[in-house]
Amino acid sequence: MGTCDVLIVGSGIIGLTSAYHIKRLNPDLDILVIDQFSMAGQGDTAKSAGAFRAFFSSRTNFLLANTSIDFYRHVQEELKFDLGMRFNGYLFLLAKGKYVELKGLIDEVGKKGVPYSFVDTNELKEYGVNTEVSHDEEAALMGLEDVYVGLLIKKAGILKPERLVEFYEGECKRLGVRFLFNTKVKALLREPLKPLGIPGEPFPWQDSEITGVITQDGKMIKARKKVILATGSWTPQLLEPLGLPSVIRSKKRQIFVIKAETPELRRLLFYKGFSNEGFAPFTILPKHMFFRPSPEEESFWIGYADPYTGFKFEENPLPEERFYIEGIYPVLVKYFPQFTDMRPSTSWAGLYDVNPVDEGPLVYEVSNVIVAAGTSGSGIMKADAIGRVVAAVLKGKDEAELFGSKVIKVKDLSLSDRSFEPERLVL
Repeated sequence: MGTCDVLIVGSGIIGLTSAYHIKRLNPDLDILVIDQFSMAGQGDTAKSAGAFRAFFSSRTNFLLANTSIDFYRHVQEELKFDLGMRFNGYLFLLAKGKYVELKGLIDEVGKKGVPYSFVDTNELKEYGVNTEVSHDEEAALMGLEDVYVGLLIKKAGILKPERLVEFYEGECKRLGVRFLFNTKVKALLREPLKPLGIPGEPFPWQDSEITGVITQDGKMIKARKKVILATGSWTPQLLEPLGLPSVIRSKKRQIFVIKAETPELRRLLFYKGFSNEGFAPFTILPKHMFFRPSPEEESFWIGYADPYTGFKFEENPLPEERFYIEGIYPVLVKYFPQFTDMRPSTSWAGLYDVNPVDEGPLVYEVSNVIVAAGTSGSGIMKADAIGRVVAAVLKGKDEAELFGSKVIKVKDLSLSDRSFEPERLVL
């Protein structure tokens, strides 16, 4: 049986930021991070599109993302650790109805000091967008609308998830955090607060709490202080068998890689008109579709955040070529004909751990366990701030200090006393 002061289950980006900030604030604590994979960040963190933006209507969303982005920039520019962070921007393509609906809200969000601009159709056409699709019979059948304007978010872009993992893991090890890989957790370990030494306890009438975990091979690992679940979509699998609250649900997300093999696609990929980075912005099409430039690979990562994807947990989600052919491709080529006849060179799939109530991250304590999950697809984007909140909860603080001396109330991310404004800027 192994023991530690704080046991963190999950070495994805949330587990790593939590371990780093806990150890930074509590250097004498013995912290152990365990994970079912052979290396850190090999779960859904490795499947991320690795994009970020600081443009939200929700005060809490903005605070979590903006301070995390500022910290990542600090790491890259001042600490000289290359995260592959590039401020190539986000470009949302808006139909007229969506523009009219959101114009006032966009202006309101812009007053927070985050730069943005509107892009007219002439510039969008120069970029390569087919802005007029309504005359196309197939497009009409799919309910596709003309692009009226582009919304360019400038404090936004891409980074390399693996480099972010390397930074936090390296800092954790430097501070003395221990890691144990290839260790799959089968269940949480529940023990009586006042053990009687009777086989089979805890009994229903005994007060009990979670004291550790039981691994797949039957070993126990115990925490003297707290267990932290940074287990993403696996969280309900551990909490719900014990009747502990978890609102987390899983949604499958897939990414398909298209190589920029033609002159038209290369021109699109290395379009210089929207930033100083020398390549295209992270571009969001109507119907919740996007492509992310990957200039080093000379390719595009293409995905579709289908809002009607059902909630389903999969241990090892796999991409489906049919999803690209029938779901993504017909829309993609209407707005960007450059992708005509292109097929994926590779693909992968992962899970979003979704908080279906308000799609905001959750950090809450129950039965000696701190749960940090529900990032709903924005884990990397908000990870540093979430790790700081976890560290504050562990110390019993009412507030967490985020990067740049910003402060957030820890209850705002809790389950029972939550104060999280619904995101109104849904594009």
